[in-house]
Amino acid sequence: MGMMTAPAAIQIDDLSVHFGSAQEPVKAVDKVSFKVPVQQSFGLVGESGSGKSTILRAIAGLNQMSAGQAMVSGTPLTNNRKKSFYKEVQMVFQDPYASLHPRHTIDKILAEPLAIHGFEHIEQRIAQAMEQVSLPSKFRFRYAHQLSGGQRQRVAIARALIVEPKILLLDEPTSALDVSIQAEILNLLNQLRSALSLTYLLVSHDLAVVSYMCENIAVMQQGKLVELLEVDGSGNTYPEHPYTRQLNLASKGYDRDIINKFIDHA
Repeated sequence: MGMMTAPAAIQIDDLSVHFGSAQEPVKAVDKVSFKVPVQQSFGLVGESGSGKSTILRAIAGLNQMSAGQAMVSGTPLTNNRKKSFYKEVQMVFQDPYASLHPRHTIDKILAEPLAIHGFEHIEQRIAQAMEQVSLPSKFRFRYAHQLSGGQRQRVAIARALIVEPKILLLDEPTSALDVSIQAEILNLLNQLRSALSLTYLLVSHDLAVVSYMCENIAVMQQGKLVELLEVDGSGNTYPEHPYTRQLNLASKGYDRDIINKFIDHA
């Protein structure tokens, strides 16, 4: 490569997503730009309706892009995704119960993406994926409803990781979980990013969660990016925009001590 810098894992330029009619468009995302360097964790934060999840879904191919451009590893995305895209980019949804097939065992849930992408050594890969997310092998032939919320989210993460993607899109991955379980899952995601050299794009309404997980944060309000923040080594951000300051105060209710206790025991 020489002096050439590698392209960003994700780069979006003036991305817009409009819903509704051409006469009365709802600008869910309005000319947003940012880039996520390889192996970084980048946070999108804002209240519901701010457009943060819409950006994630546009990158994943679940929402159509109305204008602007999104690139993954330097390749521009069109509104139709090829199968190869989902080998590189996987999404983890907010509610693991809704995203896991109720009549499939964990084994089948994990085998399916391997079959779609033509992987071999299915047995070993399933065992390895369960081990990566610390799920005991006894869960392999159980159904999602027989697992706790945290265990289900571990299955969803294992399903995303099993095709060996480089990028994970995380949509509020802990907001449906109990606070102590949230901390466990956030720690797991941090460990996996470092162990597997992953890039994360994380959406959350909670600035504390995002500043715990990410190096850089884009703050969204009503479809627009209002502020880009850097997170320092102590997990602090120094917002200047009044909207972000208000968000920051709102998230102080999140108990950082609980997270730190988990780190000490990890």
